[in-house]
Amino acid sequence: MKSIVIVFAAVAATALGTNAQAADAKAGEALAQQSGCLACHTVEKKLVGPSYREIADRYRNDKGAEASLLKKVKEGGKGAWGDIPMTPNAHVKDQDIKAIVQWILSIK
Repeated sequence: MKSIVIVFAAVAATALGTNAQAADAKAGEALAQQSGCLACHTVEKKLVGPSYREIADRYRNDKGAEASLLKKVKEGGKGAWGDIPMTPNAHVKDQDIKAIVQWILSIK
């Protein structure tokens, strides 16, 4: 009986963790939409800027990716993906930028 309870608790904890990750992903995607990010980016293919999947793939193994992307989103930049500059996003709250960047980096 005790082992059944332990197995059930482990399954429940895994499901809750998965649901929390899904909720975080939805929140990050919603913030990207609200902040105007989807005017230049999409998840799957290049628009004006690279797709979020391309960004996630490029930075997947970079331990400093989150910090550098936070700075780039806030201040804008040019050259990492071609000649079209990314405009600064100073109007977006830092905590929202962090959630968006974490969502982007979670895309597989």
